Amino acid sequence: MSKDSEFLWYIPNDTRPGHRGDIVVENHNSLSTLTEHARALEQHGWKGALIGTGWGRPDTFTVAAALAASTTTFEPLIAIRPGYWRPANFASAAATLDHLTGGRVRVNIVSGLDNLSAYGDQEGDQTERYARTKEFMRLVRRLWTEENVSFDGEHFSVAESTVVPRIEGCGDRRHPKLYFGGASEAAEKVAATEADVQLFWGEPLDGVRERIARLKALSRKLDRDLPPLEFGLRITTLVRDSTEQAWADAEAKVAEMAKGNGAGWSDHRRAVAVGQQRLFDLHQAGDVLDDNLFTAPGKYGGGGAGTTWLVGSAEDVARSLRKYQDLGITHFVLSDTPYLAEIKRQGNDLLPLLRG
Repeated sequence: MSKDSEFLWYIPNDTRPGHRGDIVVENHNSLSTLTEHARALEQHGWKGALIGTGWGRPDTFTVAAALAASTTTFEPLIAIRPGYWRPANFASAAATLDHLTGGRVRVNIVSGLDNLSAYGDQEGDQTERYARTKEFMRLVRRLWTEENVSFDGEHFSVAESTVVPRIEGCGDRRHPKLYFGGASEAAEKVAATEADVQLFWGEPLDGVRERIARLKALSRKLDRDLPPLEFGLRITTLVRDSTEQAWADAEAKVAEMAKGNGAGWSDHRRAVAVGQQRLFDLHQAGDVLDDNLFTAPGKYGGGGAGTTWLVGSAEDVARSLRKYQDLGITHFVLSDTPYLAEIKRQGNDLLPLLRG
């Protein structure tokens, strides 16, 4: 793998135990448990972790700040929503945490449907929703990189706004990277012009290749005025000592999912977005695609990164991830359960193969 590739994990941040088959029940979402995960990530070679968001889950930014305070190198990829935050409030909060942590903040902008009315938000149709997201991302970046910002848009406005503390640039890093997902036409237009990193779910190689080509072409067509768009992969990686053991465990997990109709596995069932529907449909082409992309979880309630899994020995999974890297993927967000045990296993067994 390229030395420029980065490897992050996933912290579920859920009030309910048993997320995607995790075995920890008591104090599963306590500060001590989540801190143990974050420190294990530091110790076992991971850059940081995506922290999941959604109404009905603990506030993502608060969790990220607490974990950053208890670690020294852990970089939280903080999932946030326009509407839950306003641009200037968020830009200030993120700049403050970035300052306090020495530049460890990353941000994942989420625009999928949520229980908006519960926190007093409202959005129009898909076109309006992504138009608001576009404004949010553009304005937050300006607030991080400019002073005395004035902006009067359709969704947000500020007048002579200067965020303090200022983001301190370091090399090519002028501000926290803005990660973004979405497969609809409206989402891809936002990614092509505003995102720093486009995250893909675990689609087959041909699908990722086609989407990367389309996003690059769209960036040119829409006159992107930012550095080139980067690409990332968010996927479950089920790694065991042997290929045979990995597939036996994967099939056993899917059997358990089937018994409970996927209870505890999906964060993405409230409304099925375009990208999520693409994942759910993959099993129609076969339970295993490419070499070891397991699509069967999608039959029984796996959602998001739980819909498709890369299964095999560390060597098998590393080989598959290298193929994504060859397409242009440089940001990898991996996970499996039990979360803590797999942080250690995959950090010890998988990451050295990817960095070799």
